Amino acid sequence: MTDLLRHNANLIDGEWVPADSGKTLDVINPADGSVIGRVPNAGAAETRRAIEAAATAFTSFKQTLAAERADMLFALYDAIRANIDELAHILTAEQGKPIAEARGELALSAGYIRWFAEEARRIYGDIVPSPFKNRKLLVTREPVGVCAAITPWNFPSSMLSRKVGPALAAGCTVVIKPASQTPYSGLVWGALAEMAGFPKGVVNVVTGSAREIGGELTANPHVRKVTFTGSTEVGKMLIAQSATTVKKVSMELGGNAPFIVFDDADLDKAVDAAMIAKYRNAGQTCVCTNRFLVQDGIHDAFVEKLTERSRALKVGPGTGEGIDQGPLIDMDAVEKIEGLIADATDNGAKILAGGKRHALGGTFFEPTVLSGATTKMKIASEEIFGPVSAVYRFAGEDEAIRIANDTPYGLACYFFSRDLGRAFRVADALEYGLVGVNEGFFTTEVAPFGGVKESGLGSEGGRQGIEEYLVTKYISLGGLGG
Repeated sequence: MTDLLRHNANLIDGEWVPADSGKTLDVINPADGSVIGRVPNAGAAETRRAIEAAATAFTSFKQTLAAERADMLFALYDAIRANIDELAHILTAEQGKPIAEARGELALSAGYIRWFAEEARRIYGDIVPSPFKNRKLLVTREPVGVCAAITPWNFPSSMLSRKVGPALAAGCTVVIKPASQTPYSGLVWGALAEMAGFPKGVVNVVTGSAREIGGELTANPHVRKVTFTGSTEVGKMLIAQSATTVKKVSMELGGNAPFIVFDDADLDKAVDAAMIAKYRNAGQTCVCTNRFLVQDGIHDAFVEKLTERSRALKVGPGTGEGIDQGPLIDMDAVEKIEGLIADATDNGAKILAGGKRHALGGTFFEPTVLSGATTKMKIASEEIFGPVSAVYRFAGEDEAIRIANDTPYGLACYFFSRDLGRAFRVADALEYGLVGVNEGFFTTEVAPFGGVKESGLGSEGGRQGIEEYLVTKYISLGGLGG
């Protein structure tokens, strides 16, 4: 990593600084356990200064023209594209995913920035027909203010692009808290913002204690918006903490995605999609398939093909040639899926592929297929976050919908059918914010991304994404009669 993009310091008010205490956090490469760098272990005091810098910068940044903000975002897009290979190697080094996946994530990040650069010029208001004589009723949209962006380790770049992009397009300033496992992929956004010409204080990045930094972000009255991607448990805590100052919040939280395969599905297409929907990023995504629900008539053929394809996946360090699956993020992740597999097999599930740690050692885990899964197993209700495919059998459409909806989560779901009537019926009946019909990948900057129930609040991406960073002002303009 070059000095241009790699910073072992926090960006606060345009300055790269260490933690006040001088303490640091080790950044670990999950592929080999090596320390690839050290970043500041900052806390509440540093976060407070970052917030103050963002609040000061907001007073002028909110007055910039939409075209000016669009130009800066286009420059940010260009900076990402120009450095995509190096950014991808940074991402793979600290997160572990195959380099091809890392490049794909960076390309998506750039796509979100370009989209919101375009949306900056489309923040429209309204003129409401007045019920009063000699009066005009105006509705305007304004930036909400200082935004706190808290992001996870599994997609440390693209998750930031979906927050930073619309915030800056709207005229907000930001304080970023990246995950401690993947801080460099957050810190580079500070360097990229500098390249793009954003004024000091508009983009700030603080690494360190999640409890201290998160506590200051949610308690500080200068922060008017908190956006978070991560677990439902932490999301609920942040919502509660943000309530004390009535902040605007958007939350992209946990999931329990069903992948339903009906008898009339295109079997090969369903299996192709299953490999993407399950094993991308080693199963460590919030929209990954958690439950394969397969109808009786196609069940055995689907399981056979899924098992064959899973066994063929190439596991290894993300920088290796032709690698399909990298390591899990840490040993806690390994032990979690081992516990879920043990519970499933104790209750009757059968291991058809994998099922144990990979011969490479460390946090590498074999792509795994379990047949005979039931709703009574822990794996049916807990988010797996690993390369484990649990397959359930069902008889009819109503049963599949009932099982799919039997969860407090409602982020993503998938189903496969060539029956047009069924496609509409099932899509309407599934209680999820994201529905993939005959597709295993649907994330794009041009469409909204968000869940229902305990999977979150608000949307990221699409024209809806910028709404999360705006507030509405109504102006009643009287005295126009002369």
